[in-house]
Amino acid sequence: MATTTEKPLPPSKKVNRLNLTQADYKGKPSTLCKGCGHDSISSQLIKAFYEYGVEPYRVAKLSGIGCSSKTPAYFLSRSHGFNAVHGRMPSVATGSVLANRDLVAVGVSGDGDTASIGIGQFVHLLRRNLPIVYIVENNGVYGLTKGQFSATADLGSKLKTGVINDLPPIDLCSLAVELGATYVARSFAGDPKQVVSLLKGAFAHNGTAVIDIISPCVTFNNHAGSTKSYTWGKENEELIQELDFIPFFEEIEIDYEEGSVTEVELHDGSRVVLKKLERDYDPTSRRRALELLLDSDEKQQFLTGLVYVNTHQENLVELLNMVDEPLATLPLERVRPPKSVLEEVMESLK
Repeated sequence: MATTTEKPLPPSKKVNRLNLTQADYKGKPSTLCKGCGHDSISSQLIKAFYEYGVEPYRVAKLSGIGCSSKTPAYFLSRSHGFNAVHGRMPSVATGSVLANRDLVAVGVSGDGDTASIGIGQFVHLLRRNLPIVYIVENNGVYGLTKGQFSATADLGSKLKTGVINDLPPIDLCSLAVELGATYVARSFAGDPKQVVSLLKGAFAHNGTAVIDIISPCVTFNNHAGSTKSYTWGKENEELIQELDFIPFFEEIEIDYEEGSVTEVELHDGSRVVLKKLERDYDPTSRRRALELLLDSDEKQQFLTGLVYVNTHQENLVELLNMVDEPLATLPLERVRPPKSVLEEVMESLK
């Protein structure tokens, strides 16, 4: 019998529609506390980008200051990134998107960066409907400054030191729906399947997509008495709907009765079990979204899922009627008109 010294070929790596592996979407090793919810969100971002098939070089990662704003370093090392000053990420993101509309803008912020020092900029980003995926890694405390309550901490929640919060929280989802965001969702860092589905839906959305993700701080806010802990989140979570996201380029059509369960084979050979809820919640109703958020707040329920979506409202780039080419690629003679144009404008204002 003939023998051979040839070594067997290594198993082929699984790739997405861009022929990239999931490893191609990773970043640097995390320096956050072990078990931090933020690291879980970074992992789900990696998975969502890989499964959706986004070119890493087309992504612009924007952040401010805080534990959350460190996390863009931990995913998509082949993308662009800008770490802004505290609370100023929305304006930097706006400039980036207007300069190059071909970029996929992803903002990563925290409850302090968004709901306190940055709330003014956050408000105006919402009303402009800037095309961006805006992720709030919400842990209810200031993790970099020893765990004081943030503006999203629930009334009556307790710090590890025993201090009770006596101020009402800012509900970022209610704020987003009220002020004009066109894709609003809430999730839990400990629910990776839901986080990935919501992220992929946000990537496909043409407008401001706000995802408020409760992300426990294992150092300062993961104890009994906290309403942002892993235990509290798992025990009090109320799912609005079972979520899955099928991109337009991989459409699978199914039809089954309300209240029933069906199994669907996906294009990669994997299977997903879907349950169609009997609940008649309509995420396209702005009024119903606000009512649902208020109702869950009164009942102290942790509501997760797609709260609101509006696919018809124009985003900021469309409203400004900008040219098709990204501004960053235009030649100097087109972005700096001659003196005669300025004189014409000044004459028209007389």
